[in-house]
Amino acid sequence: MNAIRNITIGHTERLYRPVGYTMLANLVNIVPFCLSIEAVRIIFSAFDGSGQPLDTARLWQISGIMAAYMLVMALAERASYRANFRGAYEMSASGRLSLAEHLRKLPLGFLSRRDPGDLSSMLITDFMMAETGISHHLPQLMGAVVMPVLAFVSLVWIDWRMAVSMFAALPLAMCVLWASTSVQKNLGGRQIHAKINAGNRLEEYLQGIRVMKAYNLLGERFVRLRDAFAGLRRACIRQEALLGPFVLLSITLARAGLTLMVLCGTYLMLGGELSLLVFVLFLVVGSRVFDPLTSALTNFAEFRYFSIAGGRILTLMNEPEMKGERQSPEAGGIRFEHVSFAYQDKEVLQDVSMDFPENSLTALVGPSGSGKSTVMKLCARFYDPRKGRIFFNGVPMDEINPEKLMSHITMVFQDVYLFQDTIRNNIRFGRTDATEEEIISAARKACCHDFIMRLPQGYDTMVGEGGCTLSGGEKQRISIARAILKDARIILLDEATASLDPENEVEVQKAIDTLVKGRTVIVIAHRLKTISGADHIIVMDNGRISEAGTHETLMQSGGLYARLWNIQEHVSGWSL
Repeated sequence: MNAIRNITIGHTERLYRPVGYTMLANLVNIVPFCLSIEAVRIIFSAFDGSGQPLDTARLWQISGIMAAYMLVMALAERASYRANFRGAYEMSASGRLSLAEHLRKLPLGFLSRRDPGDLSSMLITDFMMAETGISHHLPQLMGAVVMPVLAFVSLVWIDWRMAVSMFAALPLAMCVLWASTSVQKNLGGRQIHAKINAGNRLEEYLQGIRVMKAYNLLGERFVRLRDAFAGLRRACIRQEALLGPFVLLSITLARAGLTLMVLCGTYLMLGGELSLLVFVLFLVVGSRVFDPLTSALTNFAEFRYFSIAGGRILTLMNEPEMKGERQSPEAGGIRFEHVSFAYQDKEVLQDVSMDFPENSLTALVGPSGSGKSTVMKLCARFYDPRKGRIFFNGVPMDEINPEKLMSHITMVFQDVYLFQDTIRNNIRFGRTDATEEEIISAARKACCHDFIMRLPQGYDTMVGEGGCTLSGGEKQRISIARAILKDARIILLDEATASLDPENEVEVQKAIDTLVKGRTVIVIAHRLKTISGADHIIVMDNGRISEAGTHETLMQSGGLYARLWNIQEHVSGWSL
């Protein structure tokens, strides 16, 4: 039952329709089987020495019924096929969308701890295995269960000794197969892990191939990929080699029932306790029952392996989403009260309290690793603090609906990601209902309309994955156009001009000046000259606030900020 729950991703009600139609199709298929038994009885009655003539009319009647009944069988199989396959495909499609939506609502920290190859394997491979289990293996298993039960119940009334001998070894076969459960769970988990590792190493190899060529590391780096594929091969062989004997033994034991039935029937016939007609009847039934049962036993191990994949999806779907039901305030500032935060076991922020007032520009400065980017991520509620609380306009941020909160926050980071879509749609991600005029207006304010119009197809130009077909400055300006179109009240800037050349930096800075007017702005800056006019400057060091104030007061205090300023002034005089 747990396997069925896993393979349906926790929605066993999805099986009601396909299983119902499968059972109906199996029952419909029994009728020709019963008619064929009746035909065998009529033929044997004519040659049993009683002198009774062959009832050819009855045989023609049975043949006609069977020929006409083929249409009924076809309709039943068609309904079963459509219910199983359509249900499986719909489950897979809706399940992938549900998982993607669930991932979007999880804390960013959870996603950063998972390998990208693991998540992509779940969305593609694991769902495909669950889909195959529902569409192929489960109906076969249901048919294999129904037929022996019906056959035993029917035959036990004809001769209970023959019926018992036919199915005597079946419970033992099921016990052998069940005994392999723990072995398969262990081996299946190892194979899935090896598959994920191979996918991760392949992704690493493809993404890092430029670096490997530049530093002539092809041989050394290729070893990791080769070892990962070798590990996957060993895991697959190990699973097949260790599980194969269990499956073969269970099939042998199940089919041994046919042999036992023949021996039992021969013994009873020699003793005059069984007629030839009944013996033939059991032979016909046995050949019909054991073939689908053998196929089902063969695929049962694969069905349980597929249930392991479904269990992985179900475990991820049960990960708690970020909570919050309250509506987000329309505007306001952000306040940290005794906030502490750690990435796993690494402490990053320690008892931090700070204010980002409404309609002000607050700059975060400090050495690398001091916690500035973490503060920014907490402001956007990518994470929740481990200790303390964060307030948005006086409302605890962990009580606000995350999606409602994000509607009031815009982020422009140093590393810009653009989707593989048109430039128009990449800008429209800021507000999906924006008109063409609003998109062009945002692009003009972001100083990117002119270079867009110089592209071959203008706003309809396709952008490569991640924005690879555009320069860094062009990507940055498009991301700012997206932010302008969103028109949020809180702007988070993470050193948006740090990696740009002077010409692009001037253009991007103009766009940023347009973006931040009349809004609450939090900016991370390494070039202190760019934030010297900020309303408030917070200096961080080792996860704590070292000092805070305006540029003038911080320079007068002679602390860390003044030291960083003097270093940058000294370095700016260097020349080659």
